Amino acid sequence: MTVLLPATTSLLALLFAVLLLDQWRERRHGFQLVWAIGMLFYAIAAGCEAIAGANGWNEALYRTWYLTGAVWTAGWLGLGTAFLLARTRFGYAFATCLFLAGLFTFLVRNKPEYAGAGSVPLLYFVAAGVLALAIAIETYFQNDRWPRLAAAAVVGATLVSVAIMAITVLPAPGWAVDPNTGQPVATLFPGTLRLLTPFLNVTGAFALVLGAIFSTYVFMPKRRVLPYSLDPRQPGDEFLFNLLVAPVAIVVNLVASLPLAFGDLARGRLHSRVPATILIAIGAFIPTITDSLNRFGSTELFQLGKFLGVVLLFAGFLVSVEVFREVRVPFTSIRLGTARRERARRRDQTVAPEPDAPGPFDERRTEALDPH
Repeated sequence: MTVLLPATTSLLALLFAVLLLDQWRERRHGFQLVWAIGMLFYAIAAGCEAIAGANGWNEALYRTWYLTGAVWTAGWLGLGTAFLLARTRFGYAFATCLFLAGLFTFLVRNKPEYAGAGSVPLLYFVAAGVLALAIAIETYFQNDRWPRLAAAAVVGATLVSVAIMAITVLPAPGWAVDPNTGQPVATLFPGTLRLLTPFLNVTGAFALVLGAIFSTYVFMPKRRVLPYSLDPRQPGDEFLFNLLVAPVAIVVNLVASLPLAFGDLARGRLHSRVPATILIAIGAFIPTITDSLNRFGSTELFQLGKFLGVVLLFAGFLVSVEVFREVRVPFTSIRLGTARRERARRRDQTVAPEPDAPGPFDERRTEALDPH
C-alpha cells in the first residue's frame, strides 16, 4: 500500500491536471490553468511518495515532496477558486482566509518547530494583512481583478519558498520519516519555510472549501430565512453589519433550503453543480484534516486522505455536466458526445431572488460561475 495508494493518487491527479489543461487550451479561463497547476503539484507530491515507497527516500525526493505537496498544492487550488468566482463577492471570504492564515502564522511563531524564524512571521502577517485589505476593497468596489491580488499572495509565497529551499542545508541523511509509519515528516526544514505551509494551506484549503459551499448555495433552490445585502450603495454602517451577518445568513439559508434541494433531487431537477460542489468541498476538507494530523505527528491516514481527496475532487469535476460543453479526447478534435446545458434557476418556489447572491439571478453573474 505504501506504493499502490500514492501511485494511484498521483495518476488520478495527473489525469485531472491534463483534463483541466485541455479545458484551458480550448476556453482560456484562468481558473482552469491555475487548478491544473495545483493538481500537477498534487500529482508530483504523491508521485514522490510512491517512488520513495518503492526505492526509499533521498534528499531530492524529500525536498520536492515538501514544496509541491506540503507548501504549494492547497494554495494553488484555492487560487483557482478565486479566479472562478472573480465576479462575485467571494473576495470577502478569500480576504478573510488570507488574513486568518497570516494571523495563524504569527501566533504559532514561538513553537519549537519554528525556532529561528526571527521576524519572518511578522513579515508574513503584515503581507497577508495588506493583501487581504486590498482584496476586500477591490471586492467592495465590484472590481473583478481582485484575484490578481490573491495571485500575488500565492505566487509570492511560492517564490519565497523556492528561495528558502535553495539556501537550506539539510542534515544527513537529507530526509526524515515517521519511524512507525514510514511517512515523510517536515522536521528537517527551517521554521521560515515551515511557516509557509499554514500561510498557503489555511488560505487555499479554506478558500477551496468555502468556494464550493458558496457555489452550492448559489445553484440550489433557496428559502431566504435570514435576509442580508452586500450592496455597496447602502450606508456604511449597514454594509458593515450585513458583512458580519452574511456568513451566518448564508449558512442559515442553506440549511433552510435543503428540503427544496432534496425535492428537486427527487424530481431530477437539481442543478448538477450542487452535488458537484458538495463533492469538491468534501474532497478539499479530507486531506486538510489528514495533513493537519500529520503536522501533529499522526501520519497513519496521510496517504489515504490524499487519495480520498483527489477521488472526490475528480468526482465533483465529472458530476458537473456543465464542465463539458462537449465530451472529447483531450488535446484532439475527436468529439465523443455533447453534454446537456444547464442554467441556475432565476427564482425558487418560495422567495424572490436574493439581490446579493451571484450566479443564478442575472446573466452576467451566471457567466461568472458558469463561464462555458
